[in-house]
Amino acid sequence: MKGSYLGELEELILLTVGALFDEAYGVAVMDEIEKQTGRSMNVSAAHAVLRRLEEKGYVTSRMGGATNERGGRRKRYFTLTAVGKKALDESFAFRNELYKRIPKIAFNFSL
Repeated sequence: MKGSYLGELEELILLTVGALFDEAYGVAVMDEIEKQTGRSMNVSAAHAVLRRLEEKGYVTSRMGGATNERGGRRKRYFTLTAVGKKALDESFAFRNELYKRIPKIAFNFSL
């Protein structure tokens, strides 16, 4: 994972950008994370992470058209890049490898 370390929130937002595909803008990302995880976040935190991911080359952004519902303001849409996909793949492989290393005896308990 050298050079592509993702923080937990970065990884969560990057996964969400990929899942939302063409509809990944700040508020939609934030809402989807809350819907899927029950974890609330504010818009400024989501935008800060999205900007950081863009600086790292993990996402690109484009401006959408102005809409009346937003008072003429445009949405900034984010798209996963090949570099971002690679970072997610490496993160997944790393977590999966660690999980596989847990001895079966460690899971020998009743719930």
